[in-house]
Amino acid sequence: MRIQTFLLSCALALVTLTAQAFDRPFPDTVKRGVMTPANYPAIIIDEKTRTLSAGARIWNQDNMIEMPSALRGSDFAVNYTESDTGDIDRIWILTADEAKKTLPLLPVKPAPVKPLPAPVSTTK
Repeated sequence: MRIQTFLLSCALALVTLTAQAFDRPFPDTVKRGVMTPANYPAIIIDEKTRTLSAGARIWNQDNMIEMPSALRGSDFAVNYTESDTGDIDRIWILTADEAKKTLPLLPVKPAPVKPLPAPVSTTK
């Protein structure tokens, strides 16, 4: 019985360790900045006061939800996304390893080519 309990504990420990060793997926539209908490719903990113959207989510280095009022300190390296209205809707506080990585460049879409208008004849 003790051997079974020990083996089960070892298996659960291994599963837990592998679950914590993953890279967090960030959306393609993510931006990088330095965040300092301010009075809710304001937040300072790259020395500019921004507004958190209603229902904004902040994930800490352990990928757990953090309440804006519980943030202490300043100059957090973060990835963030903006809503259509320009408010900040998602923030990930980065670990030291994540902060060292550069963001992938977004592919630049060429502007659509508009056809030229047909020439107009001025002679009669």
